[in-house]
Amino acid sequence: MENSSPVQMVQHADAALLDAYSKTITGVVNTIAEAVVHIQVTKKVLDRQTRQERLTPGSGSGFIISSDGFIVTNHHVIENATTIKASLADGRLVTAELKGADPSTDIAVLKIYETNLKALAFADSGQLQPGQIAIAIGNPLGLQHTVTAGVVSALGRTLRASNGRLIDDIIQTDASLNPGNSGGPLVNSLGQVIGVNTAMIPTAHGICFAVSSNLAAYVAGKLIIHGIVKRAWLGIAGQLVNLTERMRAANKLIAKTGVYVFEIVADGPVYNNELRTGDIIVGFGEKAVSSVDDLHQQLNDQVIGQRTPLHILRGGHKTTITVIPGEMK
Repeated sequence: MENSSPVQMVQHADAALLDAYSKTITGVVNTIAEAVVHIQVTKKVLDRQTRQERLTPGSGSGFIISSDGFIVTNHHVIENATTIKASLADGRLVTAELKGADPSTDIAVLKIYETNLKALAFADSGQLQPGQIAIAIGNPLGLQHTVTAGVVSALGRTLRASNGRLIDDIIQTDASLNPGNSGGPLVNSLGQVIGVNTAMIPTAHGICFAVSSNLAAYVAGKLIIHGIVKRAWLGIAGQLVNLTERMRAANKLIAKTGVYVFEIVADGPVYNNELRTGDIIVGFGEKAVSSVDDLHQQLNDQVIGQRTPLHILRGGHKTTITVIPGEMK
């Protein structure tokens, strides 16, 4: 009997590893494909030449999260849609109802009135590790159930939403995305959702992003129950400003920047009477504030209607005033 050469042994080992990887991917796809849907929309857009509105088609992806028909997708997929339809894996094309959308996280929830549907479960994205398998499935360019695979490249990224707010806890992956993948699931090797595919960078190679499953699950729950995600606001307009070395030293501040208040809006639900134009916000409650994004992070639904200390620089000196944030409309 002829002995195998070292080269042949290595080739056999590589083949076994590749086969195991392939089986993982195909197994996951077979498990989750039924729960992935193709979203078809009709939107009103303004024709720049005629200055009149016209209807134009659009599409994206989504995935079912409950057997009675709740679907998660991206806000930008259904934004300004006049009609929304979901194409299911078995070929059915059904009308979808918008239950709620959150531009600040680019998450939307739809409802279709079908039963006994295959649903996907959310994984705990807090347990993710860079390097683990990430599988994306969606409908890029209208091609149903296109699969790409890669790894979790990085965690804790931020991405700017369409309304200007930062989306925190973004997953970076090299699983390829294309137009139409938006709203589809990014899953782990167990077929659990670890993120909602939301964006790609066209000028880069293989840099794609997904809203983490923990954030997506939280937002989806709020949208199903309330139709909106409540956030607080202070009734101000602010911008980033650099702090001088003297300011920082005199007030024992670590951050090099703060939020300069250049406009204050009088609003019934908001108490901001102690604020003045020209104040520089450097802290909210127990948290330091060095940017508008820092302030946005603190203005969650938990502080609506709550008396909260606001730490400011006024005339170069640090002082603390009280604000009561209202609900953002």
